[in-house]
Amino acid sequence: MKSGAQFSLAAVAVAAALAGGYWAGSRSSGHDSAPVTTASSPATGTTSGGDASGERKVLYYRNPMGLPDTSPVPKKDSMGMDYIPVYADDKPDDSGAVVVSPARVQTLGVKTAVAEMRVVDSAVRAAGRIELNERAVVDVAPRFEGWIERLHVNAVGDPVRRGQPLFTIYSPELQSAGEELRIAERLQRDSATTDPVAAEAARRLADATRGRLQNWQIAAPHSGEVAQRQTFHSPTNGVVLEKNAVQGTRFLPGEAVYRIADLSKVWVIADVFERDIGRVRVGQAATVTLEAFPDRRFEAKVAYVYPTLNVETRSTQVRLELDNREGLLRPGMFAHVDVASGAASPRVTVPTSAVIDDGARQVVLLALDEGRFKPQPVRVGQRGAEYVEVIEGVSAGDRVVVSANFLIDSESQLKAALSNLTDAGAAGDSTAPAGYQGEGTFDAVDEAAKTVTLTHGDIPALQWPSMTMDFGIASLDLVANLTPGTPIRFEFEQREPGEFVVTRIEKAPKGAAVKSTAEPATAHGGH
Repeated sequence: MKSGAQFSLAAVAVAAALAGGYWAGSRSSGHDSAPVTTASSPATGTTSGGDASGERKVLYYRNPMGLPDTSPVPKKDSMGMDYIPVYADDKPDDSGAVVVSPARVQTLGVKTAVAEMRVVDSAVRAAGRIELNERAVVDVAPRFEGWIERLHVNAVGDPVRRGQPLFTIYSPELQSAGEELRIAERLQRDSATTDPVAAEAARRLADATRGRLQNWQIAAPHSGEVAQRQTFHSPTNGVVLEKNAVQGTRFLPGEAVYRIADLSKVWVIADVFERDIGRVRVGQAATVTLEAFPDRRFEAKVAYVYPTLNVETRSTQVRLELDNREGLLRPGMFAHVDVASGAASPRVTVPTSAVIDDGARQVVLLALDEGRFKPQPVRVGQRGAEYVEVIEGVSAGDRVVVSANFLIDSESQLKAALSNLTDAGAAGDSTAPAGYQGEGTFDAVDEAAKTVTLTHGDIPALQWPSMTMDFGIASLDLVANLTPGTPIRFEFEQREPGEFVVTRIEKAPKGAAVKSTAEPATAHGGH
């Protein structure tokens, strides 16, 4: 067919579309097929099948790029690639298997493996990040108003110890409470013998003042004055995360002056995808690796699985706890998490490369005897790094294809389609080939290949648009008196899928437009 033609033959298009993934393997193995002999029927230029030499009958040649383009004779495409022969016996057997010659198996690099019982290393892998242990974060916030007179820890990131002084404050409110306590205690002592009622009132006032000081977390002495200046100490070991004051700053009740975190234990928050949530449980062991320390693996355990799902990422957060006594893990680091979730019992498994998953189906190719390969639908379970569990479709001991399997699968689909097309064609007309007629222009003849090139109008019966294409010729005598550019009327037959042979040609009246009729013509098989 000419390069500008758009060939919409429905039957060939279906077969070619199914062969889209197979063309490369078929092209590379084209020399492994049986040799094609050109001593054949003059009408088709193809080999005859079933002779004494056992040669296979070639129906036609298809485009190596999977385009809807066929030829009754060997040819090359615009890139110089050979067209691929389609043989009469190219169709699956009753079991759906496809036969591949040993030479083609070697050319395609087909490798197989045996389905075996093994424990699947199906760790749940997730991305995560190091975060603070929220239970070990404390704020140092006075509960009264005052001013900072001195800072003992002056910078964010400074390590602190439990009990270490942080800052010293002065508070008029604290001073007033201390003076109130002092007066109440003195009144209680002075009235103890002379006025029991006043003594009891002074005692209650002193107790209330001590309670207020305790609520402020100020140690209230049972006697004596409260210090006007108080020093706050670190309540835990850790590092200063935030420092919200400088010396001389006024603070209000509840305002955090320092935030301190204990980093001896940190959390890893991992985002586990929705499909893997069912395999993660509290208490499972996990391994964490960090880009900062690629040669180290940190052991952890799943501490909590969060009850909500992020609708944007379709993932759920999982919390792991990590010991950080060395201080290597810093909040904000990126982490890779592997949660061990594999079953302890062996399962039927195949290599991951053996499963063909196109979104609509999952199949493996069973390697049978005598070079036969059969597509087998399967249902897979847990997936490991190298092997995948097969729940249905394969048994232990079955041999499956692990390399070049998609090429064989494409060939199987192609041959199944050709078989269906051949069967449909045979059911439609078992007595004579379908005949059609059209009008166009005679362009050229190839006597060696016994083909003619015609430019024709629409052929509605075949859903063909106007185009230029090659036809087989029943006899070269039909074009003996024609010159290129001659308007013609012609009739042709479809003798095999993709094989169209001109059986009659006559000159059209001068001035006739290039067109075609929608009705099939009577077959002229005798020409």
